[in-house]
Amino acid sequence: MTGQLEFVTYCGLYCGLCAARTRIPKRAAALQEAMTIGGWPDWGADIPGFAEFWRFLEGLATGGCPGCRAGGGPPQCQIRNCARQRGLELCSRCPDFPCSRIEALGAIYPTLIADNRRLQTVGLEQWLSEQEERARRGVVYADIRYLVDDAVRDQAFGEPEG
Repeated sequence: MTGQLEFVTYCGLYCGLCAARTRIPKRAAALQEAMTIGGWPDWGADIPGFAEFWRFLEGLATGGCPGCRAGGGPPQCQIRNCARQRGLELCSRCPDFPCSRIEALGAIYPTLIADNRRLQTVGLEQWLSEQEERARRGVVYADIRYLVDDAVRDQAFGEPEG
């Protein structure tokens, strides 16, 4: 099952719905192509910071995040740490689901808890198929994510609890 989970976070987000893997690489590649056609690689080098910008743009175009299980996402993520400590592949399999961290993350990603409940109901294979269909339709979390204050973000990802 671990292979199927390569692009599923411990908390139950699907990496294929992340703009950093879908929308941003396409737009960065399009910008890089347009700039190349415009001659920027030739004459842009004279502009301070251009070389760093160009490397950054190349990184964006490749969709650099390796996924949560390979170390992507917030480096201090206590949800990931907790799941690993408990030997869980998915938080939705935890007897404490949804915990306060998942509830805080649900304040940012409003489909999170419902998606986890759906996964519990239909199983991983069908759930992945449903998420892949969402991705084919162009759904990305950035379109439905809420902006929250630092306290909520810290509750979801930050320091270990008590």
